Amino acid sequence: MARARAIVEPVASLERARLQYGVIPYRRGKDCIEIMLITSRSTRRWIVPKGWPLARKPSREVARLEALEEAGLEGTIGKRAVGSFHYHKRLKDGSVVLCRVDVFAFEVGRELDTWLECNERQRRWFDAKRAMKLVREPELKALIGAFVRRLET
Repeated sequence: MARARAIVEPVASLERARLQYGVIPYRRGKDCIEIMLITSRSTRRWIVPKGWPLARKPSREVARLEALEEAGLEGTIGKRAVGSFHYHKRLKDGSVVLCRVDVFAFEVGRELDTWLECNERQRRWFDAKRAMKLVREPELKALIGAFVRRLET
């Protein structure tokens, strides 16, 4: 898949963004592509699994580990990021930083019954249109839409 360009400029474009890696977990449903979203720990908003870089781990491996730890998912991850999105993250000290998340396609093969963060998050499958309505980040909405359109062609 070709790498999607960011569709919406981040609000704080002059601010240096901190890098994270994540996945768009998907499966091919009977009539549509389905996207799995998870809830964030604190605000309970719907998001995709993502996390900070890890020393000596390639970006796609970090993204794969986040899918396992945050959502209990195993599957096949793309070789290259399909795009990226920006969001503002509140850190434990209360400060807010701009983050850029490089996102990989992740075709789910197996959902574990228990996983590292199963007591901290919910996970749920949605059709792509519903997933796009539920996520708050405009760039993530656009990225999910572009990703699903590419899968459907």
